Amino acid sequence: MAANEPGQPSPEPGLTSRDLPTPASALAIGAHPDDVEFGCGATLAKWASQGCVVHHLVLTDGSKGTWDPDADSALLATTRQAEQREAARRLAGPQAGEVVFLGQVDGELDSTLALRGEVARVIRQLRPEVVLGHDPWKRYRLHPDHRHAGLLACRREGRSLIYAASFDTMTGLIDYLTRHCCAGDPAACGIAPPTAATRKETA
Repeated sequence: MAANEPGQPSPEPGLTSRDLPTPASALAIGAHPDDVEFGCGATLAKWASQGCVVHHLVLTDGSKGTWDPDADSALLATTRQAEQREAARRLAGPQAGEVVFLGQVDGELDSTLALRGEVARVIRQLRPEVVLGHDPWKRYRLHPDHRHAGLLACRREGRSLIYAASFDTMTGLIDYLTRHCCAGDPAACGIAPPTAATRKETA
């Protein structure tokens, strides 16, 4: 898909990529098994080769990932989990971190308040320096599960979701984005700095 197709950002003149500093740890949030590898596998492999610990959070069970209408859904979900764990191992090698599955039904993912809490819980436990996920605002050609997975990773309801991970983790993430991605303005990344009240809520 070309960068200037509908729903894609217009490319900056002369810019094809940006070489960001390697974070100490990263959490990639995918809707389905293998979404992370297709979406940002090269970046994660590069970071892992430079010492970054790579974690996966897979939101659905992958039970629709077949063309066989007679497939055993439970067996397929088990197989997809095993494939994802092996993919994570091959992607990051000795830097492979946790692979967490939330087990939502494939094709039925929704960005509910309860699931936002589950995603925040995982972020709080793993404390990644960087979180990667689907772009929920990309128009057209967007799987509904991918859109909801993106919203679960970054949606705000008057405040940032990721603040719930922990005050220190969020502060570090804002600092990283401000320095390397947001031209000095964290609001440009859609993230609000945590407040004293936020810190109290997440203690």
